Amino acid sequence: MICMTTDLFPASEFDDWAASYDTSVAIDQFPFHGYQDVLRKTFALSGARSGYSVLDLGTGTGNLALLFARAGCDLWFTDFSRPMLDRARAKLPSGHFLLHDVRADLPPDFNRRYDRIVSAYVFHHFILEEKIRILSSIVSRNLLPDGLVVIADISFPDSASLERLKSIMRDEWEDEFYWLADESLPALQRIGLQADYVQASPCAGIFTIRPLTS
Repeated sequence: MICMTTDLFPASEFDDWAASYDTSVAIDQFPFHGYQDVLRKTFALSGARSGYSVLDLGTGTGNLALLFARAGCDLWFTDFSRPMLDRARAKLPSGHFLLHDVRADLPPDFNRRYDRIVSAYVFHHFILEEKIRILSSIVSRNLLPDGLVVIADISFPDSASLERLKSIMRDEWEDEFYWLADESLPALQRIGLQADYVQASPCAGIFTIRPLTS
């Protein structure tokens, strides 16, 4: 779920949340409107098949990873919260687990190339420049040539769409670094990545990312 170590988003917040996280996301309200459907769409867009190696960045309690496990994928998990990671391990004991901040380079045992790199509800904790830096690094170092990155997160087509929902949500709204597709897609293209975007719920979308082909 979350891989962040700053004063804004300390690990302790997510450690404390781990026990109730699955209950939180089951409530169909901001920022988790349509949560399970978003995960299902993320898996479908990945095109993953049995035997694929899948790196799940910020796995949280392992909800997205469960879909890949059911498809017979070889799963590698990271999260910066040990209690979150422990809950994912309880669901998926055959996976490979790493306590890790997504902003840092992967250690040798995880620093390999994967068929798919996925993440759900993590990157909105980073400003756009940090999102782009992380994705540039992970694609160049850890994605197989014909691989795909699939990112599901709190996101909107543009700032007008964000502001419309913000005006509806009022006191329920929390400001974080939500993706705006109309600024994120060109930023990804500028660093040599081909990206597509689909809106998957009123407040979440999915990016599919791969290196640009010549």
